[in-house]
Amino acid sequence: MSEKSIHVPPHVAETIHAIALLHSEHHRKSTLAERIVDQATSSVGRPVFLLALMGAAGLWVALNTFATLSGRSAPDPPPYNWLQLLFSVTSLVIAVMILISQSRADRFANLREQMTLEATLLTEQKTRKIIELLEELRRDSPGVRDRKDVEADQMAAKADPHDVLAVTEDAKPVQLVISEPAP
Repeated sequence: MSEKSIHVPPHVAETIHAIALLHSEHHRKSTLAERIVDQATSSVGRPVFLLALMGAAGLWVALNTFATLSGRSAPDPPPYNWLQLLFSVTSLVIAVMILISQSRADRFANLREQMTLEATLLTEQKTRKIIELLEELRRDSPGVRDRKDVEADQMAAKADPHDVLAVTEDAKPVQLVISEPAP
């Protein structure tokens, strides 16, 4: 069978490779126990597991009912105390497995959020520099009329992360003050 080849620009391939390395590094740093729990949680989260659980419960009830109807002593007669205990323990184990898997997934999500924040701040710096250079080029170019562009000056001004954080965290409506950059 022949493989389909997809051509992507080098910068896209580099980004895809960086993301793959991030996932690979996260997997490499996980412990064997975490990987086992993740695999088990993945298995429990499938419809087949639910069907198997329902089938096992149905079989348990049917075998005990058949034993009672045939005059023998049922190993777990109604109200099926052993079945209830088994399901309770299974539920506890599944809940803990989900919490462990979620904790690991949260660590990875926090890493992605941190990288997104860093990339956003870097993009803001680069964009600010591009605007500054374009404004400088416009001022220095003899064929372009020299004028004051307040919006470009505002865009070229550095955003203070603490101010942005204060605005986003504040639950009360905040009046934003737009200041003009110093000349």
